[in-house]
Amino acid sequence: MGAFNCKERRAFQITQENLRQTAQKYLTAVKKAGEVYRTIEKAKGKGNFIPEVSMDETDSAQSPVELLIILAAIADEGIPVQTIAPRFSGRFNKGVDYIGDVTQLSASLRLTSRPIAYAVEHFGLPENLKLSVHSGSDKFSIYPAIHATMKKFNAGVHLKTAGTTWLEELIGLAEAGGEGLALAKEIYAEAYAHREELCAPTPR
Repeated sequence: MGAFNCKERRAFQITQENLRQTAQKYLTAVKKAGEVYRTIEKAKGKGNFIPEVSMDETDSAQSPVELLIILAAIADEGIPVQTIAPRFSGRFNKGVDYIGDVTQLSASLRLTSRPIAYAVEHFGLPENLKLSVHSGSDKFSIYPAIHATMKKFNAGVHLKTAGTTWLEELIGLAEAGGEGLALAKEIYAEAYAHREELCAPTPR
């Protein structure tokens, strides 16, 4: 049916079957995301929050073609998405390093970055649209691959921490009392004092 080209002289063919299968699997979810976005926009006002669409809980990783079709659907829904979280190969368990083939993941990161760049240029999605890696904290073995990909494509990345891990540690410190409680209070006070800075979006 059509094709899109990447910067490394590789073209991905999009067929009617690609469209049908991807729409069957993801279109209902994208439409629901559009409803959620418009509800939040009505309450908070346009531009006062950062939309992200996440699909990292699916049963398999999305192909570049699937991701491009999903991004087209997101654009059709009028969602000014700033971060997109696809499913990657391997396992991103909380609190431990990446479990899987780092070389394969590196290739997947490069492939994933291409439809994002294409969607920004052709679908009118925000220029600061970033790839989001969920439960990315503690995944030290894949950081070089993430850095290389972002540098190659001059792109940003949203690295989502496994927040429950450090929160549980903080709860343990507080419940221990004494020096542990004092440290937990110090961490909370510092975080609260810098909350505007810490919650601000990072530039691409």
